[in-house]
Amino acid sequence: MEFDFVIVGAGSAGCAVAARLSENGKYTVALVEAGEKDRSPWIHIPIGYFKTMGNPKVDWAYKTEPDPGLNGRSLNWPRGKVLGGSSSINGLLYVRGQAQDYDNWRQMGNEGWGWDDVLPCFRRAETWEGGESAVRGGSGPLSVSKTRLSRRPIDAFIEAAQQAGYPYNDDYNGENQEGVGYFQMTAKDGRRCSAAQAYLKPARGRENLTILTGLITKEVLIENDRAVGIVARGGDGDQIVRARREVILSAGAIGSPQILMLSGIGPADNLLANGISVKKALKGVGQNLQDHLQARPVFKCRSSTINTETNSLWKQALIGIEYALKRTGPMTMAASLGTGYLKTRAELETPDIQFHLQPFSTDKVGTGTHPFNAFTASVLQMRPESAGHLELRSNRIDDHPVIHPNYLSTPLDQQTIVEGIRVARRIARFSPAKEEIIEEYAPGAAVDDEDYDALLDWARNTSTTIYHPTGTCKMGKDDRAVVDPRLRVHGVDGLRVADCSIMPVIVSGNTNAPAMMIGERVSDFILEDAA
Repeated sequence: MEFDFVIVGAGSAGCAVAARLSENGKYTVALVEAGEKDRSPWIHIPIGYFKTMGNPKVDWAYKTEPDPGLNGRSLNWPRGKVLGGSSSINGLLYVRGQAQDYDNWRQMGNEGWGWDDVLPCFRRAETWEGGESAVRGGSGPLSVSKTRLSRRPIDAFIEAAQQAGYPYNDDYNGENQEGVGYFQMTAKDGRRCSAAQAYLKPARGRENLTILTGLITKEVLIENDRAVGIVARGGDGDQIVRARREVILSAGAIGSPQILMLSGIGPADNLLANGISVKKALKGVGQNLQDHLQARPVFKCRSSTINTETNSLWKQALIGIEYALKRTGPMTMAASLGTGYLKTRAELETPDIQFHLQPFSTDKVGTGTHPFNAFTASVLQMRPESAGHLELRSNRIDDHPVIHPNYLSTPLDQQTIVEGIRVARRIARFSPAKEEIIEEYAPGAAVDDEDYDALLDWARNTSTTIYHPTGTCKMGKDDRAVVDPRLRVHGVDGLRVADCSIMPVIVSGNTNAPAMMIGERVSDFILEDAA
């Protein structure tokens, strides 16, 4: 099999790249996905992330090493293994980040990545339910909508935040991110709009686009310092898929560096230790790993929440009937309803913490909800200083990399997560939240607000990922950079990386929307260079 372009990974970025490179009909494009087609109905029902995360049929189900910053705990790191990638199993939340994030990338030497450069890509990608504007798109493939669900405890918390002095923001993806409001979601008419639905479904009839599923990429073929194709394993054994022009890795912040290293591109010591000959020594591959860590304060409340609305088969059946007939109700719910982008310190130019307000609660994500009504005011630091790394476990693609997140390893990160918890508690003391809340369930009254060490220890013992690994093939020009500003791998011709691994610094918010933007942006570069 031979094509002009071979794209590895049909996730958020890869789907965008495949659609854009194939739309003019000039080039042949292969999109190679390790997972299968997105047939499961749970992928297309918004609430389906409760069923898909942790399911090895559609989730790579990575797991971190015990992390000192979490008092030795390991975390599950779900990543999509299906057409659409993580956009097919995520919480549907659409967040671009701050303009300053991208201007900072440009100031780091990455020309073409400032806010003025990436905004056209965000606009081109989306159709925003609120209407087209100078900053929002109105005719893109990705449907972005307002939440179709409300619950009184979340409304009360958002109203209380305003009483506490925080502004209301009707569109955090607009001119200014700061404030409290409601999440936007990648959905249309009560159904998930994954990258596969947005980009691949309209493109599937193109003769020049070939979508190959169930093929696990083992390595990139390198000849004379040039990528000429890939070796992928399917049901019939290994296959070679050759690329006349370029190979684009869009396998994600874990998959892309793993494939590079298995191909002989990465830190020489780790490659040699695993019996891999070094074709290009790039010590930054797998380094600069960043993620968002969420602390999860929980408040028992008086009004109904998902906890008790789904605690019987009869109630679940009624919810299912409502969804089937009306496309409304809890089954249309994104992972969170309300949000907030706030500052923990007055001197900050932009918000440094983000809230995910959820009308349900649990002691541990994935273990079922509490038997009482409660909501969660999850809070995270948007720009952590802490950075970890990943490295090969072996020279086999089936052996997941060793993942060291290195959470909460700097004083600023520790201070910010503690202050985030304090902000959640402070808001809860204002009306109408204080009338709605019966008591704080976690951390609970036993953890005093003035006891910094106790709050930090609670965060270490209970915080979890919010599924935003980034940075492991970072863009730049320094000695730790893996790709240049046009996402070409340093020292290897015909090879690019295009996914969240290229972020030099994690963005201030969720990463799905930026992943699709990266796919849009690199498509511009590839088409310009091919002309």
